[in-house]
Amino acid sequence: MTLLSLATLGQVAARRAVTPGRCASQSFNQSRCFSVTAANLGASSSAAANHRTTSYSYVIVGAGSAGCVLANRLSEDSHESVMLLEAGPKDMLLSSIRLSWKIHMPAALVYNLCDDKYNWYYHTLPQAHLDNRVLYWPRGRVWGGSSSLNAMVYIRGHAEDYNRWQREGANGWDYEHCLPYFRKAQCHELGESRYRGGSGPLHVSRGKTSHPLHQAFIEAGQQAGYPVTEDMNGYQQEGLGWMDMTIHKGKRWSTASAYLRPILGRPNLKTEVRCLATKILFDGKRAVGVEYTQGGQQKRVFADKEVILSGGAINSPQLLMLSGVGNADDLKQLDIPVVQHLPGVGCNLQDHLELYVQQQCKQPITLYKAQKPFHMVKIGLEWLTMFTGYGATAHLESGGFIRGRPRVTHPDIQFHFLPSQVIDHGRVAPKIEAYQVHVGPMRSPSIGWMKLKSANPLDHPILQPNYLSKDVDVLEFRECVKLSREIFAQKAFDSFRGPEVQPGPQVQSDADIDAFVRQKADSAYHPSCTCKMGLPSDPQAVVDPNARVLGLERLRVVDASIMPSMVSGNLNAPTIMIAEKAADIIRGRPPLVDPGVPVYQPPTLTTQR
Repeated sequence: MTLLSLATLGQVAARRAVTPGRCASQSFNQSRCFSVTAANLGASSSAAANHRTTSYSYVIVGAGSAGCVLANRLSEDSHESVMLLEAGPKDMLLSSIRLSWKIHMPAALVYNLCDDKYNWYYHTLPQAHLDNRVLYWPRGRVWGGSSSLNAMVYIRGHAEDYNRWQREGANGWDYEHCLPYFRKAQCHELGESRYRGGSGPLHVSRGKTSHPLHQAFIEAGQQAGYPVTEDMNGYQQEGLGWMDMTIHKGKRWSTASAYLRPILGRPNLKTEVRCLATKILFDGKRAVGVEYTQGGQQKRVFADKEVILSGGAINSPQLLMLSGVGNADDLKQLDIPVVQHLPGVGCNLQDHLELYVQQQCKQPITLYKAQKPFHMVKIGLEWLTMFTGYGATAHLESGGFIRGRPRVTHPDIQFHFLPSQVIDHGRVAPKIEAYQVHVGPMRSPSIGWMKLKSANPLDHPILQPNYLSKDVDVLEFRECVKLSREIFAQKAFDSFRGPEVQPGPQVQSDADIDAFVRQKADSAYHPSCTCKMGLPSDPQAVVDPNARVLGLERLRVVDASIMPSMVSGNLNAPTIMIAEKAADIIRGRPPLVDPGVPVYQPPTLTTQR
């Protein structure tokens, strides 16, 4: 996931071209009063005695990639009411996309990765197999969540990922039951097909650039013996080609843009921002509401039907544990009363690790000059006035998937190509004309965990992903470097290729490559699987295949945390699909299904390509 900075694009440019918009109405008249006694909520809730407060059919915690979808779909039923709580702010300042260019300009994505205004700004424990480095994990804290911070790459993963979910206990989540929800969400600019949606709220566009380096990357892949794929989200994931992006008319198309802001006028939807959920309220084993802080005040909101957690792979398990749902021994050590012993909460943590292979470019055609102040102002002015130009893309327009070894049944290595150099998550400006490929294995067996640091909701949890803790991880990354170098060595790059920047020509032996990986591998920002979906017989399962928290009533988790295992690709599209499918489950609708969808199979598994 990536990081192109058109750094310091210029508040000056923003001031010149701002056109404020109008705020949508948020009237609300379908809430109800809910009376609760202290006895129902435990001794710590004495202040709630005989307190009357507003209640809603559904209370959703987190207005991110999943929460915005749920707010839209659940409020389609006019007789239901929905409260959507978000810890961060809205994604627009004074209702203006232009004033909020740091979010909505695709090329400006690195800004919000560099501070904590819209970002939880998490960090891992020191990683023993990565030279004890502490890794940085940005996560969205704003309307749209991480879909308002990410690199806008739309990748679904492979069909086999979802068939594997079914085998892992997520009954009804195989590919033929998930593909219809990908289609339901999507409005692809190339139109509807067996694999693409054409009328959903999520606009998806295809890379359009004529940049010669993107062309060279795809051509070099062919020269190295890999196929070209016409649609890596369709019939054939395997191969190199043009990537899909959640960019529409030159602007980031987050779930806030797609699902939330268009429906703010619904009278049965209420939103609150800058409110930190601190506890799920229970009446015995039944979830009845949420406690949160806002503006220095402690508040409560109650749910007549369900509380739904959509805070993401870190915040949802954190809130469960703060509320007494998790490993009983860990909770007791923090003096948190145990509501439900559920040892899988926070376990099964998975993430994609990646690194950058960088090559100096002999021609001045990379994005190096575009990131100089004068050019950034020009780029910013064009985007602010017309939403076009270099500011209207994240520049990650080509990429692909390959199999790293013989006998691998479907791609396990992913590429994102960028005609620029990224240093330290984009927080350091490029030094030279260079291009790079982001590369990493997709299905690492290294599994981590997260735990509470304290009972204080303001304290970030302890994050231990256990990167590179399995021998196969080292072997796979070694292959990632070698295969990337092989592609960059093809004839298509001859007129562009300068000296290798990273790992560097001195890094040749397996031991040298392994050392480079330990020094430079970093998160692709895909934490997931911490509230695993599965069967009650699975000791690590947290929710059942209907996303209901095991052992409790009226409580669900719907976000990337419920993935049983990582998908082979980026997480935003699968998270949106999960929310679309969960919305039908919650509403009692029959599941969509498309049996017998053809999926590409390699002609042979005896060779790597």
